[in-house]
Amino acid sequence: MDAASKKLYSHKIKTAEQLSEAIGPRPRKQKVIMCHGTFDVVHPGHVRHLLYAKTKADILVASLTADEHIKKGNMRPYVPQDLRAINLAAMEMVDYVVIDNDPTPIRNLGTIKPDYFAKGYEYTAGQVHPKTQQEIDILENYGGEMIFTPGDIVYSSSALIELAPPSIAVEKLMTLMEAEKISFTDLRNTIHAMKGIKVHVVGDTIVDSYTYCSMIGGMTKTPTMSVRYEKKVDYVGGAGIVAKHLRAADADVTFSTVLGNDDYRKFVLEDLGNVGVHCLPIIDETRPTTNKNAIVASDYRLLKIDTLDNRSISDKIVEQLRQQITDVKTQAVTFCDFRHGIFNRGTIPQLAASIPRNAYRVADSQVASRWGNILEFQAFDLITPNEREARFALGDQDSVVRPLALELHKKSNCKTLILKCGERGIITYRRHEEDYRAFFVVDSFAERVVDAVGAGDALLAYATLAQVVSGSDVIAAILGNMAAGVECEHDGNWPVTPEHVLNKIDKLEAQVHYEGHVK
Repeated sequence: MDAASKKLYSHKIKTAEQLSEAIGPRPRKQKVIMCHGTFDVVHPGHVRHLLYAKTKADILVASLTADEHIKKGNMRPYVPQDLRAINLAAMEMVDYVVIDNDPTPIRNLGTIKPDYFAKGYEYTAGQVHPKTQQEIDILENYGGEMIFTPGDIVYSSSALIELAPPSIAVEKLMTLMEAEKISFTDLRNTIHAMKGIKVHVVGDTIVDSYTYCSMIGGMTKTPTMSVRYEKKVDYVGGAGIVAKHLRAADADVTFSTVLGNDDYRKFVLEDLGNVGVHCLPIIDETRPTTNKNAIVASDYRLLKIDTLDNRSISDKIVEQLRQQITDVKTQAVTFCDFRHGIFNRGTIPQLAASIPRNAYRVADSQVASRWGNILEFQAFDLITPNEREARFALGDQDSVVRPLALELHKKSNCKTLILKCGERGIITYRRHEEDYRAFFVVDSFAERVVDAVGAGDALLAYATLAQVVSGSDVIAAILGNMAAGVECEHDGNWPVTPEHVLNKIDKLEAQVHYEGHVK
């Protein structure tokens, strides 16, 4: 549905106070009936419920639960509240729509005072639920009445979504952008303005190696595989690849890290130097440069050999890093924690305290095989954990994703949390002094997933730069998610360029225009 079409129906969407004024006080010449629900995916059961309710009164009010109070199922609601409201308003039988910002409709019932409140027939079975009894009490208090609609067709929105989620990523994006008054031009301008933004990356460097072999056979006396060596390829990973993503986005990047005095040190410095990353290496003679070597045969990883020393860095090195963080003139500082010595419970407060006052503070703690905890990075401007890292930090294996994200946002005391949810996209929670959309969901922009490795690094890089340039959590989340989508469409962790993201923006805008959305 395009913006012009939405305007045809938006006049139906009211606050409870506006609606109360529009329909007038009781007793009314025109009877009012109200239905309440989530209406996440409107199905035939919903339509029958609304049609029946309309036959009992002159004015039908559809009340829907706001996003923040929907906690049933992962990534729910699937359809954001603004879009759910338009969906209902577009129905001919619906006269008004109310987004209920409370967890139950009790307060709105008292404000609107409908003549009838309609519930589905399933609420007639068994003992009256305490919440239903509360609704009955408020209705009886002013003379209203509860009625139950018949229902021989019943569908579950949750079941339908799990069976085949509707493809509405573009509609959800446009609803978010329209609500925040963001255009595709704003996205492009943000990308262009990233050039030259000064970012200081601090973190653990990892050299990721792939030793390719071919199978020969197995030993006859022992269960030992025999392979023939073909080649070995090295890549800069860890915090180093984050620096490369930022540099690929045209940022002015300084990189502080700890390396061993070995050949991998030379490889890292040469590789980063070739792409224009300014390195401030601290050489620790007592440890090797971290290397993770995967033995690969016929596309199967047979074995992984790690050469590393995960001891905490010395007080001397902590002081050197603190001095670098203090001295480097930058607009953003990004801590990339892979738990290979630089970051731990003792060093994080010291290093965080050294960040320049006006710099944008970002933290990412990846715990694929280590015990990092994103909650140790307190009061940062942006953190970008994935679902597994969030569950680890909170010790929570049971909560669905959105309450999990909310709890992490509160306990980390961060301004913005972008929770990476893989193929389901991202959930962003933000803190602002004014009234605001507390959280929003952006679906994945990957057209087809070839290799998801590096998607989080690309998101971190572009979200950081977009936030520094625009000051908008929404633009940062959208562009970060677009960069992640681009990364997923290519093999390996390779740095995403502005051209790739601009191309993604062009494709989405073309799709929007083709489907009839307003430019």
